[in-house]
Amino acid sequence: MDILLIGGLWLDGSVWDRVASRLESLGHRPVPLTLPGQGDGSASATLEDQVAAVLAAVDAAPGKPVVVGHSAACTLAWLAADRRPERLAGVVLIGGFPFSDGHAYADFFEVRDGVVPFPGWGPFEGPEIADLDEGARRRLAAAAIPVPAAVAQGVVRLADERRFDVPVVVVCPEFTPAQARKWIDGGDVPELARAGRVDFADIDAGHWPMVSRPEELARILAAAAEAA
Repeated sequence: MDILLIGGLWLDGSVWDRVASRLESLGHRPVPLTLPGQGDGSASATLEDQVAAVLAAVDAAPGKPVVVGHSAACTLAWLAADRRPERLAGVVLIGGFPFSDGHAYADFFEVRDGVVPFPGWGPFEGPEIADLDEGARRRLAAAAIPVPAAVAQGVVRLADERRFDVPVVVVCPEFTPAQARKWIDGGDVPELARAGRVDFADIDAGHWPMVSRPEELARILAAAAEAA
């Protein structure tokens, strides 16, 4: 099965290299995406440009793919479910949740000269980076790509309620499945509160399991694809 891999802010497709290698050995076809504005050299890309790139990958898949979103890109994966509900086998969300219609995509960090640069590790101190050694942190920071402001500040638009029929798996790295269920049931994640099927997978990792636990993450993604 095709498994489309979308990294969060500042990441290009190469962050999935080790996960992709393992997925191939498990019999799947990984498709790591490098998004407009996050690796293609464009500083003027918009959120809709990124959505279009994801949809192009969905449309190019020979069958129904699973779309995997990491962190902020959980919303991108969910936007794919909204725009192509009949074309997806499922959605996997790693370390994040999708925003609702009308919410800014990822307006969390300071914009400088039209882009959102990687802010350093200060905002992520704690469980999110506890499993990354100094070498991994240096490599991630050095490879981080400033995100165009028109991506981070783009407005999420959802319209097709058939998205709620697409199966979802929430991969829980720096939080637990119990916490995720509590947030969803408590109304903090209204999109998933309305989803028809939401499963959970625990992983003992921080916020970047594709870096710190690639083989374990690949097994989880393969299992989600096979269940879908």
